[in-house]
Amino acid sequence: MPYVYDDQNVFAKILRGEIPNDTVLETEHTLAFNDIQPLAPVHVLVIPKGAYVCHDHFAADASDAELVDFMRATAKICGMTKVSPGDGGDGFRVLANAGKNGLQDVPHYHLHILGGCNLGLMLPKT
Repeated sequence: MPYVYDDQNVFAKILRGEIPNDTVLETEHTLAFNDIQPLAPVHVLVIPKGAYVCHDHFAADASDAELVDFMRATAKICGMTKVSPGDGGDGFRVLANAGKNGLQDVPHYHLHILGGCNLGLMLPKT
């Protein structure tokens, strides 16, 4: 089944300027902004400007320019927010939810960059 993009999702509205955001970085293909309900001292959402539903959709269908821009923007944000171990930070977590079982809330691909504190285990041990 092909991906169906809902252009009325909150991130599409942010990209169209219908909803304000606290921009951290904007590039040709990427927008990053602070999460309005942060789960860590650093909690930045990174979204492609293209209409992609989830990570595998973006990875499979985005252009090379979009992929490179997104990854480089993510690296820049980690440096800007001082969470990158390469820049003397104490580390971070990158998280992307996909679909029902991944508990994806917004059907527009987005990456969470979380840091600024000890984030604990990624998932509880079972």
